Amino acid sequence: MFRSLAGRSVIVTGASKGIGRGLAERFGAAGCGVLVVSRQAGDADAAAAQIRAAGGSAQAFAGDVTRQADMRAMAAAAVEAFGALDILCANAGIFPAATLDSMTEADFDAVLATNLKGMFLAVSACLPAMKARRAGRIVLTSSITGPVTGFPGWGHYGASKAGQLGFMRTAAIELAPYGITVNAVLPGNIVTEGLTSMGEDYVRAMTASVPMRRLGSVADVANAALFFASDEAAFITGQSLVIDGGQILPESLAALAAG
Repeated sequence: MFRSLAGRSVIVTGASKGIGRGLAERFGAAGCGVLVVSRQAGDADAAAAQIRAAGGSAQAFAGDVTRQADMRAMAAAAVEAFGALDILCANAGIFPAATLDSMTEADFDAVLATNLKGMFLAVSACLPAMKARRAGRIVLTSSITGPVTGFPGWGHYGASKAGQLGFMRTAAIELAPYGITVNAVLPGNIVTEGLTSMGEDYVRAMTASVPMRRLGSVADVANAALFFASDEAAFITGQSLVIDGGQILPESLAALAAG
């Protein structure tokens, strides 16, 4: 599947765990050279080593998506390691919970700095290399929370994820003449360390809310990202794909019960 990806280079931000690690491993298995980006060098090294142990090609990079200098160095590192920069998976994100009556200005700023500003800085850093080759694929990790749904405690998170899609639509128009596409995956409840840390009651409730009666896997998200990154998706840009097992479809819990 997606043979066009073999030999391409990809940057994955927030790649040391969760969905990001799943993306990095899946692109590595598809024959891509992967730059594994994480704030912590040790975490990035461990994820890159796992990809290499599975037969893939990967290098680690320690960088903070909220720092422009780090993102520019990241793009340069990918070109140095793999000879080109073909794909960016702007995945880094945080989701601390805070209700509106307890959320501080610092809470709000921290989430938008990583999720929204960090996405912008990663994208902008990669553009020179992509524009020079007049080709590129950018895949954003958004969420159903914000663009489609809401959840108490995640007002700042939802705002950041909805903002990503607003950015995506304009970026897709601006970058189309250079052969660069910009698309987004919108995961629902995916089994990661972050989700399981929210407790068994949350996991059970979310599983019951999904018509397919299971939570998603990181591979479910990664396979969608691989499609957007492939030559097969060359005429698709500015689009978002929900990966949630049908969670956003029922109009009520009664609809699920009736099914």
